[in-house]
Amino acid sequence: MAGAGAGAGAGAGTTTHGPLTGVRVVELAGIGPGPFAAMLLADLGADVVRVDRPGGPALGIDPEYDVTNRNKRSVVIDLKSEDGPARVLDLAERADILVEGYRPGVAERLGVGPGVCHARNPRLVYGRMTGWGQEGPLAQRAGHDIAYIAPTGVLGMTGGPDVPPAVPANLVGDYAGGSLYLVVGVLAALHHARATGAGQVVDAAIVDGTAHLASMIHGMVAAGSWQDRRGANLLDGGCPYYGTYETSDGKYMAVGALEARFYDEFVRLLGIEEHAGARTDVARWDALRATVAARFRTRTRQEWTAVFEGSDACVAPVLSLREAPAHPHLAARGTFTDHGGITQPAPAPRFSVTRTSVRSGPARPGTGAAGVARDWGVPHLAEDDRTKDGD
Repeated sequence: MAGAGAGAGAGAGTTTHGPLTGVRVVELAGIGPGPFAAMLLADLGADVVRVDRPGGPALGIDPEYDVTNRNKRSVVIDLKSEDGPARVLDLAERADILVEGYRPGVAERLGVGPGVCHARNPRLVYGRMTGWGQEGPLAQRAGHDIAYIAPTGVLGMTGGPDVPPAVPANLVGDYAGGSLYLVVGVLAALHHARATGAGQVVDAAIVDGTAHLASMIHGMVAAGSWQDRRGANLLDGGCPYYGTYETSDGKYMAVGALEARFYDEFVRLLGIEEHAGARTDVARWDALRATVAARFRTRTRQEWTAVFEGSDACVAPVLSLREAPAHPHLAARGTFTDHGGITQPAPAPRFSVTRTSVRSGPARPGTGAAGVARDWGVPHLAEDDRTKDGD
């Protein structure tokens, strides 16, 4: 699995850093969606310089294992020191993109807001990552993923009808509704800046992105084909052939046999062909669900995986994070890679020409000072006693 990476299948003569090679990004260190967005830009080949604060990371784990800082370089700058803002502005002057995740107004108070940055670099794309956004009644409120996705209606969609809403880790808000929308936004703004010479501010709010993710569902609600309650619809567990079922060993299988031909194969392989006509008969769904659950409990997850192997029944084993890298399909594709002793997801998506890879492990705070000073033309970074160079 090691070395397979995300560039498998690319031809000879490809580049080795990705389609954003040559793009310079300044990341003002934070936690959660900002660092992940910057990691994605770095995975795609951008030269990402993370500006860490003195005193170490805020994530609470050893920086050696924080893979969201892979493919980056780090410098340590104290923005509260007399010369701290000037050092960041020197980097911003040479950058294409800057990413920050402070509460609204904090970057301005620190002297590195979009106004002063654009005065030095009118082409700069200034990406702002927050939960509530730069404006609105809650803009100054603290929060985390679960609080951001709650008012959007998305959290209320998850889980069964008779239990509290399920908590989808911090994937839906922080990373899907936050990081990915920030990346789309700054790349779109970069395209505009290169065409016109004008940079701009990108206001990426988790509440906006998360609400946007549910666009299709809102259309279905308007059309009357989605009930605004949990566990009552085709894609939220209300349908007995779109959900998860426990196996005899306490593990689970996932079923997504929506279309008729897939459903027919599903009931055949499960051995319940007498329920072939229940697919469109909602009155029979409770009985179908009970039968499916009972059948899955008769064998282990491994045994059911073998039964459905090679079929179009749309059934798959539910794996844990540690199990996932060994799944035959993911292993064959190199969906995970090993770097520095850490098994981690490989860069995505994949490119036929501008291959991507994990080029370096998590950046340790301050270890990139000399290299950044040299490559970005800011020699005073290398003279800063608060940083140590390791590149």
